Amino acid sequence: MSTATIAGTAVERNDEGFFVDPNQWTRDIAVEIAAEDGITTMTDQHWQVIDFMRKEYFEKGTGPTVRVLGKTSGVSVKDLYLLFPKGPAKMAAHIAGIPKPRGCI
Repeated sequence: MSTATIAGTAVERNDEGFFVDPNQWTRDIAVEIAAEDGITTMTDQHWQVIDFMRKEYFEKGTGPTVRVLGKTSGVSVKDLYLLFPKGPAKMAAHIAGIPKPRGCI
């Protein structure tokens, strides 16, 4: 684990860069992480997915898979890959400040 300062806030991250405590997350932090991941503009669809990821995590204890995202987030699987080209579930979880979803490599 390591501490990183993102958007002026010190956050604990695991060895893969995911937040240890999702409660440290803010939208300003998300914008900065997205930029690190190559997403220069967060659109309404990006926020829709990020908000959905966080809601699912806090309700169920894990982030949704790509399949679940595509069926229940209101964003199609095709669009998810356009929004998060390096892997929708993993990349969105990273930006959303939640642990990597089960099944993600």
